[in-house]
Amino acid sequence: MRRLGPVFLCFILLLTVSGCSPSSENLNRDNGEHEKVTLRVSWWGGQQRNDYTLKVIELYEKENPHVEIEPQFGNWDDYWRMLAPMAATSKLPDVIQMDTAYLFQYGEKGQLEDLSKYISNGTIDARSIGENVLAGGKNDDKLYGFTLGSNVLSVIANDFILNQAGVVIDDENWTWEDFEKTAIAIRKATGKYGTNGMYPADVFFPYYLRTKGERFYNQEGTRLGYLNDQLFIDYFNRQLRLIDESAFPTPDVQAQMKGHEAEFIGNGSVALTWNWSNQYSTFAQSSDSSLSILLPPEQAKEKALFLRPSMFFSIPKSSKQKIEAAKFIDFFVNNVEANKLIKGERGVPVSSKVIEGIKPGLTDVEANIFQYVEKVSQNISKSDSLDPLGNSEVIRVLKDITNQILFKKITPEDGAKMFRAEAERILQSNN
Repeated sequence: MRRLGPVFLCFILLLTVSGCSPSSENLNRDNGEHEKVTLRVSWWGGQQRNDYTLKVIELYEKENPHVEIEPQFGNWDDYWRMLAPMAATSKLPDVIQMDTAYLFQYGEKGQLEDLSKYISNGTIDARSIGENVLAGGKNDDKLYGFTLGSNVLSVIANDFILNQAGVVIDDENWTWEDFEKTAIAIRKATGKYGTNGMYPADVFFPYYLRTKGERFYNQEGTRLGYLNDQLFIDYFNRQLRLIDESAFPTPDVQAQMKGHEAEFIGNGSVALTWNWSNQYSTFAQSSDSSLSILLPPEQAKEKALFLRPSMFFSIPKSSKQKIEAAKFIDFFVNNVEANKLIKGERGVPVSSKVIEGIKPGLTDVEANIFQYVEKVSQNISKSDSLDPLGNSEVIRVLKDITNQILFKKITPEDGAKMFRAEAERILQSNN
């Protein structure tokens, strides 16, 4: 998703683009015609995303002939590297594709517009979009980013291996104990890994906490959200038991799988893989066996699952064309013809009307993802708050401690104490 093909506009050249744009008062008062407007729209992504986004832009320009859009895109690393100096000089594009990891950072620095006003005045139509979806881009009631699509945590299963092992998973009701027993049973029956490693820990440990009614961070982002370290200990003890049974890969084996999950689940090396729902399409296309997309353990009681924003569109405060930028966002999320081009590549569309409008043209694999997200949406809770300042440091500590535990250099008990001490030191020093 972060690979890049040919690029139409180099980000380096963008640094020379003037921040001056036509006024947002874009109606010619003499003849009632719209004045020409230039919007800069930026995103990261691979060639597939670039190609269809350019087609969406062409469609928008055709319906809005007074608007000319300058597309500006790059691969993941280049995108963020080049966005920073634009922010420093108040020359950010008018519409910016944003990621959860950066939304809080840019928003709290006062660089992003609160999009709530454009929903209130009807510029962006959110009537067919759930509040839980919108909440993913909020912090302190300010909507810094408008969600472009939704993903949900899932367990993707290789049906052939499950049948070979004689395993049937009741994913509506299975428990963490059932998950452990299932993974071990698969290993004993087939010699395959029962499950991939639950990496990265910053995705799956917070989900485990949600199944217990707890959260990774507190609401303010100043401390860890869970008070009982036994939760940390139990989570990692289960992984150690699975490693001892050879049903769960050690970190070095998991590192070999990284970036090749589709190959491992597809060729039958692993029976279950924990991943986001949008990955099902990639896995299914490369698999020799049919794959199922399942609910993770213990999701029901605490409504542990949530709609994860795949990415956002934001409008910088420095934009001179905020209303026109908001109109483009509205088109991107609500126009059925545009979303027939997008086809959920940025996550399942956030508008229920759009979903119904594009369903007839979906492949079976795409339809399975849509159906899964739709099913999950009936029993979800709000996503966690935006990652606080210091989050990246906390995650580095968690990953390091995870490796030490799984390589048995330290115990889960020691790891729990070390993680709490380091995480809270980092969070409090950043707040």
